[in-house]
Amino acid sequence: MNVFEILKDRGFFAQCTDESALEKILNDHPVTFYIGFDPTADSLHAGHFIALMAMAWMQRAGHKPICLVGGGTGTIGDPSGRTDMRKFMTDEIIEHNCEQFKKQIARFIDFSEDRALMVNNGDWLRKLNYIDLLRDVGQHFTVNRMLAAECYKNRWEKGLTFLEFNYMVMQAFDFYTLNSKYNCELQMGGDDQWSNIIAGVELIRRKTGRSAFGLTNKLLTKSDGSKMGKTAGGAVWLDADKTSPYDFYQYWRNVDDADVGKCLSLLTFLPMEEVNELANRKDSGINESKKILAFEVTKLVHGEEEARKAETAAVNIFSGNLDANMPTIKIPNLIGRKLIDVLVDAKIFSSKSEARRMIQQNGLTLNDEKISDEEKFFDEKDLPAVIRKGKKKFWRLES
Repeated sequence: MNVFEILKDRGFFAQCTDESALEKILNDHPVTFYIGFDPTADSLHAGHFIALMAMAWMQRAGHKPICLVGGGTGTIGDPSGRTDMRKFMTDEIIEHNCEQFKKQIARFIDFSEDRALMVNNGDWLRKLNYIDLLRDVGQHFTVNRMLAAECYKNRWEKGLTFLEFNYMVMQAFDFYTLNSKYNCELQMGGDDQWSNIIAGVELIRRKTGRSAFGLTNKLLTKSDGSKMGKTAGGAVWLDADKTSPYDFYQYWRNVDDADVGKCLSLLTFLPMEEVNELANRKDSGINESKKILAFEVTKLVHGEEEARKAETAAVNIFSGNLDANMPTIKIPNLIGRKLIDVLVDAKIFSSKSEARRMIQQNGLTLNDEKISDEEKFFDEKDLPAVIRKGKKKFWRLES
């Protein structure tokens, strides 16, 4: 099975600029392709996971990835899928975030012996002369066609800044630059990037006469159509300091039954025969499939050792042994502090009101005792403190 069929079979495929021609070149020769990641945070999140996996499948098939971090486009901010303008980031924050991305991407992609490249579009976008850009690139874009793009239509009513309006031009220029410098023939990305990708394909054709291609993957969504990778506390991050390996494992362990097959197909390297068998299990069988999903995904992101620890912790917690490998949070000077304040500081709850609601619903325990007093303070006898939120989430608090 060629990589084009693999991407289709596993559910990555969303849209393609020229399906038959792209499949032909992927079969004919190694293709250099790229995916871009704007540094809007200091970690990639679960939403980036599909793109990373698609890139890994392409590399396994002998094609060459270019991983582009947006040190230039990050200064503007992509309006795609947004109802408001992104916050400005300083150059120092952008540089830091780009470095963090590079470390995370390297877990999925082999950069040895020129098998892949890591580039930063700040290296060329920040050097552009505005007049030259308008003359050389701007002439190839019509405003009416840009305004028809989905990413701009969604912002039209609330107001689209001229700054953001330039984003499509910048991303198209990235593809043109990579095509000229590295013979990059294909841009890949999430389906929300379709308009921006088409712009790059068109710019290359108009300026050089060469063919280039765009291919988008489906976004990571639940069976009900809502975005996957979000929790009450925010995004599910790939950085262990932002989402612990245990919490990461638990997120995938607790996905809906209907989403198990999709997640196994998109986010693991398990053969599709095994994926289909695991997805079609019922009752206790689908529960075992979720354990396999959680382990495989955590292993890819955090390594096998951390996945084993998370798996062991989950088993021990479920069996009542709350000691081994439990997520631990160090809180200085616990004694004498109000419990609710500590839990918010530890990010176990996003707000005091959320913590109070959990107490009122009898969903919070401290060392196996239900908490009913919203004004409780920590004292010596509470340490070491084991917090349980709901039925399945545990933390050990240490001073």
